[in-house]
Amino acid sequence: MDSDRREERTRFVDPVDRVSEILFGLIMAVTIVGALSIATAGRNEVRTVLTAALGCNLAWGLVDAVMYLVRTLTERTRNQTLAEQVVGADTDEAHRLIMATLPEHVAAITGPAELEGMRRRLLASAALQRGLGRDDFLSAAGIFLLVVAATFPVALPFLLTNDTALAMHASRIITLAMLFAAGFTLGRYAGHAHPVRIGLVMLALGAALILAVIALGG
Repeated sequence: MDSDRREERTRFVDPVDRVSEILFGLIMAVTIVGALSIATAGRNEVRTVLTAALGCNLAWGLVDAVMYLVRTLTERTRNQTLAEQVVGADTDEAHRLIMATLPEHVAAITGPAELEGMRRRLLASAALQRGLGRDDFLSAAGIFLLVVAATFPVALPFLLTNDTALAMHASRIITLAMLFAAGFTLGRYAGHAHPVRIGLVMLALGAALILAVIALGG
């Protein structure tokens, strides 16, 4: 059970998960803030747009957190079912059951020795955790906070100055910097020889996604 909890926590703190959640929130916030008209926006309109951006990310963060819990519960139930099937099966059938659950790229490099090791660990392990635990809800809360937190760097310039044009430019610069940082983080995590290039690619990709979302009326 403790190993399962560590696995869940490790999966959440995985840089890919963290960066993905931040990018979701960032793109949504930038899309809404981008609807402001620099020429005509007054303080009331700015306040309305910032409130809409925060509200949107609150809603998205909540949905993402709930879906994380649904996914975790589904996977845990599936693993419990597999363990019960393996306990009641002979060796060959157990190997077949385990192989059927592995991703294709993992199954391609998994042989009888690895399958037998998995079978023995399933037989020797204590009962797998059922349902959701405290760590699962903490992870869901973390996902929620990451999505919501991505709103504030984009909104900060509008809170510090009454010059809408200056705030808009500053917000865009912050957005581009965050996109670059996200790509750089992913590049380092993947072991890329030149993470700066990945940062630049993410910057360009993120900017293109934002433009596409705006163009589609998002």
